[in-house]
Amino acid sequence: MTRPTTQDLALDDLAQAVLAAARRAGADAADAIVASGASQVIDVRGGALEQAERSEAADLGLRVLVGRRQANISSSDTRPETLDILAERAVAMAREAPEDPYAGLADPDQLAQHWDIAALELADPAPEPEPAELQRRAAAAEAAAQAVPGVTQVQAATAGYERRHVRLAASNGFAADHRRTDWYISCTAIAGTGAGMERDSDGDARIWDADMRSAEDIGTRAGQRAAERLDARRPKTGAYPVLFDERISTSLIGHLLGAANGAAVARGATWLRDRLGKQVLPEGLSILEDPYRPRVAGSRPYDGEGLATQRRAIVDRGVLTGWVLDLASARQLGMRSTANAKRGMSGPPRPGTWNIALTQGTASRGDLIRDMGTGLLVTSMIGSTINPNTGDYSRGASGFWIENGEIAYPVNELTIAGNLHDMLMRLTPANDARTHLSSVVPSLLVEGMTLAGA
Repeated sequence: MTRPTTQDLALDDLAQAVLAAARRAGADAADAIVASGASQVIDVRGGALEQAERSEAADLGLRVLVGRRQANISSSDTRPETLDILAERAVAMAREAPEDPYAGLADPDQLAQHWDIAALELADPAPEPEPAELQRRAAAAEAAAQAVPGVTQVQAATAGYERRHVRLAASNGFAADHRRTDWYISCTAIAGTGAGMERDSDGDARIWDADMRSAEDIGTRAGQRAAERLDARRPKTGAYPVLFDERISTSLIGHLLGAANGAAVARGATWLRDRLGKQVLPEGLSILEDPYRPRVAGSRPYDGEGLATQRRAIVDRGVLTGWVLDLASARQLGMRSTANAKRGMSGPPRPGTWNIALTQGTASRGDLIRDMGTGLLVTSMIGSTINPNTGDYSRGASGFWIENGEIAYPVNELTIAGNLHDMLMRLTPANDARTHLSSVVPSLLVEGMTLAGA
């Protein structure tokens, strides 16, 4: 662990003061999360500054336990004189809450003991950018998008920066903190006019500025994507292979991981409830969770309850090996936490995954398009109707129609449907996943989906 700085100690003082206030108010146990930070957002339109925002804030969240009753309270007022009032309110709420036999902090011997947060490189040491630099980036993205043939306007071009310092402390003795920076550029372009207008976007978000793609590249790609969608039509209804583009393929794996979430499993509200230890993906595919990847958003050496995170295979060669558990869901299921607790300011910990990666295939996206013959390449989706108990799946989609193994024309106003269990068992991955993302998932081909179009 690194030596604390003066600012670290200030946040630690606040966290400890909140815990002390909770004890004075009558809490048997408590944990607190406190954070401070600043952000800048610059929007450009028509080559000129449209909006500039800067914010600085400090926030705290407190969870108190009175026996097996718990309550949470959050505030952006961190003055010492308000801490007792907040704690008293939280304890009063807990006393009125129903008993939860699974609520409670980690035992001291469960807590993470040693870690090296600096090795994860979650905070860029570069100085905070000047507003003029962010405006330059947004303007460059807008100009690049506008220069693409077919683009009639740029709806939004944004550049931003955020830094945040978070401290977690609990009455069981756990205390830790981390810093995080975020840089981002996004651009949304519109091609065509009137009823024939089409919109698409591109963007990049990184922890380190040095890793960012150029604003010009982002703007150009946003413009190209919008122009490629012009003259879209509705495809014919039928059963076809569907290729989920890498931009949106993460959603399929997200549905699987959501169904493996311990909170859903404990409620019995998941189509995976009877499939632990059984095959849920083709035999050659695994989903690996790695919370120790440097410069990646989902990296943490400890979870929101102070347990040491771990590398593991949630799905190993197609077989579901375990659930995604925090302490409460693990207790309810008679299992051990997998150190997947995530914590926000306004609520108790909840299970969630860290960085995940699906096994990539050997074929390119182009190879899969060539081999699928006739079918659909999905590049965007809207809405969602998913039955959590059965896995029945239906979503609005748009993208490109494939004929004779080649992209023929853009399509929109269609619905794709299937069952998640069947869909996931028929996956064929490409090799085009972006490895810097927290969710590393390539384009995914699913055979035999139902399309509702013209």
